[in-house]
Amino acid sequence: MQEIKVEMISREVIKPSCPTPHHLRCFDLSLLDQLQPENYISVVIFYSNNPCDLPHFKAVDISHRLKTSLSETLRRFYPLAGRVKNNVSIECNDAGVDYLEARVNCHLSDILEQRPEQKMLYHFLPKVTEPMDQPSLEPLVLVQASFFECGGLAIGVCVSHKVADAATTSMFTNSWASAALAASGEAVLPPEFSAASRIPPRHKLPPLAMSLANETTVSRRYVFDAPKIDALKTKAASANVLQPTRVEAVSSLIWKCAITVSRSKRKFLLPSRLTQVVNIRERLTPPFPKNTFGNLVWFYSRETTDNEIQLHRLVTELRKGKEAFSEDYASKLSGDETFSVDSQDIKHLSSLFASEGNTDHILISSWCRYPLYEADFGLGKPTWVTMGNNLMFKNSIFLMDTRDGSGIEAWITLSEEDMALFEQDKDLLGFASSNPTVHD
Repeated sequence: MQEIKVEMISREVIKPSCPTPHHLRCFDLSLLDQLQPENYISVVIFYSNNPCDLPHFKAVDISHRLKTSLSETLRRFYPLAGRVKNNVSIECNDAGVDYLEARVNCHLSDILEQRPEQKMLYHFLPKVTEPMDQPSLEPLVLVQASFFECGGLAIGVCVSHKVADAATTSMFTNSWASAALAASGEAVLPPEFSAASRIPPRHKLPPLAMSLANETTVSRRYVFDAPKIDALKTKAASANVLQPTRVEAVSSLIWKCAITVSRSKRKFLLPSRLTQVVNIRERLTPPFPKNTFGNLVWFYSRETTDNEIQLHRLVTELRKGKEAFSEDYASKLSGDETFSVDSQDIKHLSSLFASEGNTDHILISSWCRYPLYEADFGLGKPTWVTMGNNLMFKNSIFLMDTRDGSGIEAWITLSEEDMALFEQDKDLLGFASSNPTVHD
């Protein structure tokens, strides 16, 4: 295959379709927003050119429709058109979001028929032009629409982690798609802005950002199809967890393989800890609405020191951790107690990632069940949705649905040394395909 070349043909700023009212011009961040790193959550969505899936408009109208619907969506997601101010609030000044268009020198099938690597996905993500250490200048959203020779399309979306988690990113993307598809643009439930009222920001926040070990890493993609996941769930079941979820089964297998890698390099036993990121919207008391805007995620950790690594025991640990989190944090992550709880947790997590330490550690974040495969901009449902690279760091695992909604795509990032051992694990290869092609 020829080298992929992506030629930028335009870059502009898209602003909300109506000015933000004066009384909405200052939007408070929540404490959980304040604690997020200065980077972007990114996703790339690929669409094939299927004429039968274009009942609403022709391909030549796509560019105009994407921009006008993005403007309309920003009216409802007005904080995203603003700029972060002093890590306390968003100045909702309608500064707008960056919108780029590009032309790709190949057909989409050329991409889908090869084994996709992270460096290939870079082509389809918008590049930040403002320095990352000046939040007052950085757009909170960047979008790149890349048009293939065949009429296919890739939409790369980057949303600042300061204001959005995976659920918010998915909600924004689907709202934009709905606006592009529907005349009114009001088909999707609008965002709910109540996070800061229950988890208020702190105006004097001590530095708590995680510092990550500086080490060369490698990211690999693995796909678990539905039949293999069913077999894995059966193997992982026990009297304690009769019916493991897809995410529990896949996460436990990856954890098991990571432990095997660690122990193969040492002559002594180290504890192994898994940290699971959790969407807390419906786990708090009282719960937040599903459509609550912002960062409403936290995490729990479980540790094992077992000499014999058994899959069903790891599944049990994850289930216990999830249940304990719901019980312990349901009322703590709200009000005055939030800062004390969060600061202790994040300092502990930072120490695990930053040092060689006495504990092996991996972090798993699941995007499963977020309906990104429902994002129809008028080109039909996506052919492939995948992660960008912005959140991938050593010992991190990100899970996403496959197109049929039953499988799981996992992006796993490890050190070069660990990955060389991990990708040979027979248990892993018995249930997952290593970086398969994407079938159109």
